[in-house]
Amino acid sequence: MAYAVIKTGGKQYRVQQGDKIDVEKLDVEVDAELTFDVLMVGEGESIKLGAPLVSGASVTAKVIEQHRGPKGVAFKFKRRKGFHKTKGFRRHLTKLEITSIAG
Repeated sequence: MAYAVIKTGGKQYRVQQGDKIDVEKLDVEVDAELTFDVLMVGEGESIKLGAPLVSGASVTAKVIEQHRGPKGVAFKFKRRKGFHKTKGFRRHLTKLEITSIAG
């Protein structure tokens, strides 16, 4: 099964056809098709590395939903000063389904 490494939101993801991944929020509508540039593509023992991108290779993905991730907590304190500060957050995410890998 072919796989590829794509970059979006400052992170790199190893994907295969049919994978569903959560990435940093992309400003697109649900059911939209996206195309990503490929850093590496491979199948079995043969791989192609880009410098920085593999020419002629692309990954197509469909946007399934826009959602928010689980709650995270940022806790700050200064020892011996009685200073405690708690701040909660939820990241905005986009769920993608990889539809095809070309290249």
